Amino acid sequence: MKTPQQQKGAQGENLAVQFLQKKGYEIVVRNYRYKRGEIDIIAKGIHQTLVFVEVKLRSSDAFGLPEEMVSENQQNLIMATAEQYIEESNWQHDIRFDIVAIQLPKGQAPKITHFEDVFY
Repeated sequence: MKTPQQQKGAQGENLAVQFLQKKGYEIVVRNYRYKRGEIDIIAKGIHQTLVFVEVKLRSSDAFGLPEEMVSENQQNLIMATAEQYIEESNWQHDIRFDIVAIQLPKGQAPKITHFEDVFY
């Protein structure tokens, strides 16, 4: 059974998947793990670009915006995990690291913002 935090995270990832698919992305993998790292969504974008997406969800901005919550350590883990996926899949084209930030204020529709190419 999932904790409330895990349920909220899954809800955010589902919203992000729907959002990306509407934008024309093909979802390749969800919750890809390698050692201590995890990538929420791996998708193919246009022009043969593999996109590694970190989903950040917040119910308020009282403690900062969702997109500000990706630490340097987390970025490094995501990049190391992406390297493993690239090697496993023998990917030979461009890659990119994105953030999908979701704000879920009580009683309001979600606000979803897609930040492309946010770290290297």
